[in-house]
Amino acid sequence: MTDLFLWGVLPYVSIALLVAGTVWRARHDRFGRTAHSSQLHESKLLRIGSPLFHVGMLFVVLGHVVGLLVPQGWTDAVGVNDHTYHLVAVGTGAVAGAAAAVGIGLLVHRRLKVPAVRRATLRSDHLMYTFLLGAIVLGLLATVLNSTGATDGYNYREGISPWFRSLFTLSPDPALMAGAPLAFKLHILFAFTLFALVPYSRLVHIFSAPVKYVFRPYVVYRSRDPKNLAQRPEPRGWERTR
Repeated sequence: MTDLFLWGVLPYVSIALLVAGTVWRARHDRFGRTAHSSQLHESKLLRIGSPLFHVGMLFVVLGHVVGLLVPQGWTDAVGVNDHTYHLVAVGTGAVAGAAAAVGIGLLVHRRLKVPAVRRATLRSDHLMYTFLLGAIVLGLLATVLNSTGATDGYNYREGISPWFRSLFTLSPDPALMAGAPLAFKLHILFAFTLFALVPYSRLVHIFSAPVKYVFRPYVVYRSRDPKNLAQRPEPRGWERTR
């Protein structure tokens, strides 16, 4: 029953909370979906930690997409053997994960040690940072243990990946998670808990990325002759005071 709840029910509960919370924030708190920037309070650590975290997480997410959604048979079919795939995955994943871990570590240190930033910390931030940092550290730990042979050569592409894909077909198979090492299981549980927290924390800003800004039309500025401006009557309510 425990395995059924953890690997067959909990993921859907997490996604349901994610979707419901996101829709609620979009309808009732549209202008509150921000990162609540604290750059005005401190910028030196932020300039280092924020890019490290965001760029590192971008590549971490891309690596998870490939590792979880692309079946092993597909990479074998194009001539990428398991050894090559493992080297590339571990190399890029370790670098990206380390960058994200250092970045979030700097951001947490900044939030705890800078008084102005600490005062601007929300209650939800403590829970969010706990699970975010925990998910990153557990992911790195699982990668290191699996690479050093401490997990007896466990292949997550034969267990975790098929289980994750089975969630999309609404037919989860908890038995696939039976042989997963503890570090992998904890990493997944922390990740799904983090998904559920997204709409209820500052992480909701990931759905407010200014994508439209790239495609917005140009703003045209035209210069005006000061002489002509001086001759034009001033709009009512804006008369100069003498």
